[in-house]
Amino acid sequence: MKSEFEQPYFKELKAYVDEQYVNHVCYPPKEEIFNAFRRCDFDSTRVVIIGQDPYHGKGQAHGLCFSVNDGVKFPPSLQNIFKEIQSDLHIPPPESGNLNRWAEQGVLLLNAVLSVRESEPGSHQKRGWETFTDKVIQMVSEEKEHVVFLLWGAFAISKSALIDQNKHLVLTSTHPSPFSAHKGFLGCGHFSKTNLYLQSKKLEPIKW
Repeated sequence: MKSEFEQPYFKELKAYVDEQYVNHVCYPPKEEIFNAFRRCDFDSTRVVIIGQDPYHGKGQAHGLCFSVNDGVKFPPSLQNIFKEIQSDLHIPPPESGNLNRWAEQGVLLLNAVLSVRESEPGSHQKRGWETFTDKVIQMVSEEKEHVVFLLWGAFAISKSALIDQNKHLVLTSTHPSPFSAHKGFLGCGHFSKTNLYLQSKKLEPIKW
């Protein structure tokens, strides 16, 4: 992705984000904006989960979609994710909502927008982040095979157009938020389906 950093849109995005972090409280901490890529390198990526933008409350976001720092109360969507894992795989909810343990197994936890102003969800949308993260999704699709893409909610599902479904598995459902989880996310079985697919391709399953 290094070439993207030289593109005019990215230079404009960087200037905008720099200004925002100087003049507003923004999340995640600036040094953690690209945490998803640090925690899950390209070669080991086996699963991609796509979120929309970071949590906008103090101390929550640390650069991985749906994940929160150790000691932070689980947001409602993350509660439902753990509820589905318990139903699907009989794994009890963990003590921490920090999903570094997933990332380090090859789960790319990618928000479409990588920064946000405090208490203002969506405040950094349409500034260039989506162009960048769409390129990431396309690159994973084009240069890898047998990756599982978990697309939850209409926004994430819209990214399916970027994915070659002849060589990857795309699983879709409603979003895990309390407003829509009961309409398809709860009961979707995505975590067991992911592992069955990976095993069928002679790849290590994820320890959810």
